Amino acid sequence: MDDQIKSPLLRLDKRSKDSLGPVSVWGIRLGSIVFALLLGCIAILLTGNSPIKAYGTMINGALGSAVYRQQTVKKAIPLLGCALAIAPCFKMRFWNIGAEGQITAGALAATFVARLLSSSFPGDKPSLPLLLLMALAALLLGGLWGLIPGFFKAKWNTNETLFTLMMNYIIIGVVAWLQAGPWEARQGRIAQFAPAAQLPKVAGVHCGWIIVLALVILVHVYMKHTKHGYEIAVIGDSMRTAQYAGMNVGRIMMRTMFLSGAISGLVGFIICAGANHTLAKEIAGGVGFTSITVAWLSQLNAFAMIAISLLLGVLSKGADTLQTVMNVPVAISDIITGLLLFCMLGSEFFINYRIILRKKNGKGGAAQ
Repeated sequence: MDDQIKSPLLRLDKRSKDSLGPVSVWGIRLGSIVFALLLGCIAILLTGNSPIKAYGTMINGALGSAVYRQQTVKKAIPLLGCALAIAPCFKMRFWNIGAEGQITAGALAATFVARLLSSSFPGDKPSLPLLLLMALAALLLGGLWGLIPGFFKAKWNTNETLFTLMMNYIIIGVVAWLQAGPWEARQGRIAQFAPAAQLPKVAGVHCGWIIVLALVILVHVYMKHTKHGYEIAVIGDSMRTAQYAGMNVGRIMMRTMFLSGAISGLVGFIICAGANHTLAKEIAGGVGFTSITVAWLSQLNAFAMIAISLLLGVLSKGADTLQTVMNVPVAISDIITGLLLFCMLGSEFFINYRIILRKKNGKGGAAQ
């Protein structure tokens, strides 16, 4: 009877940690990008355009001139900053989906300070004291907005995914009310910041890029070389082990969520003071969600996030150029970007698992 039992035609087997070398891992990742580009060719051909010309237009539109490169970097800055913000939470397996709201909270706090104190800093140049106060306010409100779901999770074990997601809409609603009410300047818009409340430019781009690069180093050191980072890693591996070791898991959760929210709030300050020079309900622009992709693709490695953020910046800027230069529908640009992200994320599946085919004798065996 046992001889007649067949194994499944296909089954999955988790790879051991070192079963694939770095060359094989990056080969799979690069292969996924090539596969996505080939799929994108189909969408481009359906519009009657040449895939080679379309991809060339995207690359030129993102990297073809100094101005284009600066715009690409501007798109990458908030992605990198927000990915750094959520990395400690994800390492702890606390699924913070609320970065969008925490960015908005930080931008709201920075805008409040700018509106309140700009008149005290006259002139047509950025004011360092004012910018520092704006950044501090953004850190605090963003941190507090992240601390709320952390507290509820630690106290009552609430579902952090739903909690953080719902809090996005609360703070966005607050900004929408301010934008159309108390802070409205004209036609549902908030007035532009005074020059004193705008981040200065360095190498043609607002100095937010310097801030996020500094954050890369700080987050890396925090995660890899501090006691707090070690505690986060232990909780992520096993909460029971952390409790057995005497760690106060609830306090660590709240501390980590405050840190995550604070960094996201700082990103909100960078966006409103560096890129937009005002506040709007859509200030985060989906960065809080896209940064989840950055964090996962980089395997929560702070330095790898730089490359992934720049790649997504190139895709975003290139897609914008594709629409304007070749009159390609917005949907096609979104399809190409979506295919790339989907295939890049899908490559991690093949890095972590292998497919085992049933042998001809029906008793099962690995297909290498």
